[in-house]
Amino acid sequence: MKTKFHEMKDEELQLKLTELKSELFNLRFSHATGQLTNPMQMVNCKRDIARIKTVMRERELAKKA
Repeated sequence: MKTKFHEMKDEELQLKLTELKSELFNLRFSHATGQLTNPMQMVNCKRDIARIKTVMRERELAKKA
């Protein structure tokens, strides 16, 4: 799963990050209203956001080096 983010371009990562943040907002809203059936969706979404941010940071540091 991690490798799919490493294969994406910078623009694709930024777009995916925006999508995941929006999805996380919707999941949190569903959770607050008691409509979320699988709470693991929130955990997986947060992990994907963290993975994308990690890849973006690795690339940022690689450009500086």
